[in-house]
Amino acid sequence: MKYLTPVLDIMYPTTLTQLSRANPFNAPLFSLQEIEEPKQSLPANGQSRNLAAAAIAEGDSCEFGSRKYLLLCGFGGIISCGTTHAALVPLDLVKCRMQVDPDKYKSIGKGFSLTLKEDGARGLAKGWAPTFIGYSMQGLCKFGFYEMFKIFYSDMLGEENTYLWRTSLYLAASASAEFFADIALAPMEACKVRIQTCPGYANNLRQCAPKMFAEEGVWAFYKGVVPLWMRQIPYTMMKFACFERTVELLYKHVVPKPRAECTKGEQLIVTFTAGYIAGVFCAIVSHPADSVVSVLNKESGSTAAQVLKKLGPKGVWKGLVARIIMIGTLTALQWFIYDSVKVYFRLPRPPPPEMPESLKKKLGLTE
Repeated sequence: MKYLTPVLDIMYPTTLTQLSRANPFNAPLFSLQEIEEPKQSLPANGQSRNLAAAAIAEGDSCEFGSRKYLLLCGFGGIISCGTTHAALVPLDLVKCRMQVDPDKYKSIGKGFSLTLKEDGARGLAKGWAPTFIGYSMQGLCKFGFYEMFKIFYSDMLGEENTYLWRTSLYLAASASAEFFADIALAPMEACKVRIQTCPGYANNLRQCAPKMFAEEGVWAFYKGVVPLWMRQIPYTMMKFACFERTVELLYKHVVPKPRAECTKGEQLIVTFTAGYIAGVFCAIVSHPADSVVSVLNKESGSTAAQVLKKLGPKGVWKGLVARIIMIGTLTALQWFIYDSVKVYFRLPRPPPPEMPESLKKKLGLTE
């Protein structure tokens, strides 16, 4: 059967091609030539194998893409996001206070010393409950939906285009997942910021949530969802795309042996390293919106545009060092815990993507 595939510059609009080339993570654009490809027989049931319907591999507890697989991925997201964010509440508290009151909290060290002086050691744990609940729900949606959307978009693209446009697939799947994850996170994030940045307003979630509802209604919990999307969607797109491509590059250029020959422990070390690298970029990309969210949830009646104007170009970058430390560590731990959950439950863990044989033949890379 003959495959006639024009050059991608002809297939796609010029603007789209230029944008794809500008993407720092883009896959190379190939010129595919007309070749003869032998017919391949289909499986006995007449259906070709795809990502969502792979057979259970030896040693795995379920099929890749099955309902059990997606639910356990969501459970892994709960553990990885909920526990790590809760563990870093003291640093997050200081970071938020630096953003909303930079004149008082001039540095990380000053922020910790003032908090200990005014509230004692217990003051550093303010907001732990909404943090744990909110980010557990976010993790459920973030990781569970990411795996689901990655499979869904891959099936739409087909095997060859999935490989060629894999970075764009990671970006689209993570953005789609984070859209829903932030809706789940928004109410607890609003409570957390109000507890941490408004002294005397409320000491815990039981006091804060009813008080906010009485004063502003349901809107109090969702007024920050748009800035949250502005912060979290770019962050998550970078988190997943950068992680996936970094893992691919580490196994290709740094790890001295193929992934299949690495032990589970060695694979998890690669996961942690790639996670930290991704986390640094995540912090930088999402920090301005994070500053807006912190101030917006502190000041009732303000809008995102008003807060952005008030902070100015320099103000939105306050607390960046603290956020890089926090997010770098956080992202590395999240990926490590998430991958460890997959190992524990014996979930399928596909290796980094390789060029399909059919594409190699079209490109003349095989004899």
